[in-house]
Amino acid sequence: MIIPIFFAVDDGYCPFLAVAVQSLIDNCSPENTYLIKVLNTDISEGNKKRISKYERENVDIEFVDLNYYIQKIKDKLYTRDYYSKTTYFRLFLPNLYPQYDKVLYLDSDIVILDDIARLYNIDMGDNLVAAAPDDVIQFNEVFQTYAEKVVGVASYKNYFNAGILLMNLDQMRRFKFQEKFIYSLDRITFAVAQDQDYLNRLCKGRVKLFERVWNRMPIADPRIKTENVKLIHYNLAFKPWHFEDILYKEFFWMYAQETEYFEEIQQIRENFTEEDRLKDAQAHERLIRLAKRESDCVGDDRKNRR
Repeated sequence: MIIPIFFAVDDGYCPFLAVAVQSLIDNCSPENTYLIKVLNTDISEGNKKRISKYERENVDIEFVDLNYYIQKIKDKLYTRDYYSKTTYFRLFLPNLYPQYDKVLYLDSDIVILDDIARLYNIDMGDNLVAAAPDDVIQFNEVFQTYAEKVVGVASYKNYFNAGILLMNLDQMRRFKFQEKFIYSLDRITFAVAQDQDYLNRLCKGRVKLFERVWNRMPIADPRIKTENVKLIHYNLAFKPWHFEDILYKEFFWMYAQETEYFEEIQQIRENFTEEDRLKDAQAHERLIRLAKRESDCVGDDRKNRR
């Protein structure tokens, strides 16, 4: 089976992409062919060569420069804090790759603990995407209100995290997803989660929710046993290369040690100062305040919808 897998990174994130790819390879099946495509606009030739070393007989890696593709709209792709415009690249996949009916998009701040083919083989029906509920939303009342009032999902429990995304490109093209995204980009501004908010808004009602073990964030939850976790997503500030007290950090360092970026990643951890840690904490608090401010600016008709 051929499994198309997409990442999107800038040059500075290549060390963590290497960890993600290493974990994917360590758990892949020889019966499948894994086509990894790295969407980017600025990866150096040196990093391309280093990442390309992970190619195997059944693992192909291609770097796709999207400078030409986003030229006309790049000024509209707003970001905040540490995000880069690469976060939007997944939204262009339906039109960029008409040869594929279904693909996986994966963020690079992950480690994979099972064969990713099992996630790819989930039956999506005619849904546009399959994804896991976003843990950050599920455990924070401010974000729950934001998801329902501002993004417009029927229930915050349906709001999904777009970092691990199974995409039904065939149905997305029929839905004219990219055209609707560009239209929305000119008229609606989602300041909190940007591309993820657009995806939740545009795809609502056509989302297959899969188990959170395939997108497990480092947030304590006694309902999920470590031995059942299949993919760990170190999203937001939950970075083991910045902080010591991150849940599941041992899995990240296990795969990081297998890469030639290991010493660089250790150096990144050592150079991350207390001031940097304070800035991360302040950024999270700013995000909560922003979500509340956005929610306060929208009328609340949720009682009429339930």
